[in-house]
Amino acid sequence: MNIFKALAVKDIETATKAIPLIDVGGALRGEPGGMDAVALEIRRACETVGFFYLAGHSVPQAVIDDAFAASREFHAMPLEDKRSLKINENNIGYLAVNESMQRHSTVHKATRPNFNESFFISHDRGADHPDVVAGMPLRGRNQWPDGHDRMRTAMVTYFKTLEKLGERLLPILSRALGMPADFFAPFFRNEAHINLRFLHYPPQETDDEEQFGQGPHTDNSFITMLAREDVPGLAVRLPNGEWMAPPVIPGTFLVNLGNIMKRWSNDRFLSTPHGVLNDSGTDRYSIAFFYSPNVDAAIECVPTCVSADDPARYPRAVYRDLVLEFYNANYFHRKDYAGTTAEGATRPRS
Repeated sequence: MNIFKALAVKDIETATKAIPLIDVGGALRGEPGGMDAVALEIRRACETVGFFYLAGHSVPQAVIDDAFAASREFHAMPLEDKRSLKINENNIGYLAVNESMQRHSTVHKATRPNFNESFFISHDRGADHPDVVAGMPLRGRNQWPDGHDRMRTAMVTYFKTLEKLGERLLPILSRALGMPADFFAPFFRNEAHINLRFLHYPPQETDDEEQFGQGPHTDNSFITMLAREDVPGLAVRLPNGEWMAPPVIPGTFLVNLGNIMKRWSNDRFLSTPHGVLNDSGTDRYSIAFFYSPNVDAAIECVPTCVSADDPARYPRAVYRDLVLEFYNANYFHRKDYAGTTAEGATRPRS
């Protein structure tokens, strides 16, 4: 039996309440006391479950709907057209079904590739962008199909909208760790490392207990903001080891922390395992916005999370090196770039 079902929650009603809904509207509007009140709620969620529903985010539903329509348009393209945009050394482009595996995961030993296809974009850089000209690792251009201008516009609009939301959440997340509100912002300047992933999970057979749409894993991001529709499939592992399917709550994003936030917080905040099994019998689409610091950022445990009794568990590291290690382990196309390091990187940002 698949791990999501073998270890499924026994008390669904109680388990559903484990992931809190947090309305950040007051904090984003600058209401008196709003930021610290929301930061306290987020701190509690980050320390106990590592997931929360984000409400009051002010992202127009039309922007989300247009992004899903754009995703469907892309994935409906002929396979040969999609393959012409094959994912490259910057992890931008098309990733076909069965071309990734959660080999970096410590949650569950992956024995099958992931049964999904994805289209990745990042900042829509021009050919004359300094980092493009210099060939800087992980700072490349998007790949776009010809004749799909409306699709491109919808995807870029969604990217920029979520980027702004991420920037507005940084002060709250800083305060959640007991740091000044402006602590995280410098690490995200000059184009933070962002991957926007348009996912399509075809219906899959369920008689293979090791076949997942996305194998059990933790994200390598700072935070991930996930947009979903009504088709189920996502599973989240709760602190008690049981797996639950978090319901879709209209008007919210499902937010989870990644390994970079876990590292920054010296394991105080959780990077919670999750995965996907699409046994719905129909196609499933989701949009994952992976928000992380600039690739040159130096990551070291924040002062509020270390002490004489709880010293730093991680050495100082440059984010570029951490993300390349993750990519090289999980994506088959990276075998051509497995020797890629931070060559060409600028001096780490402190």
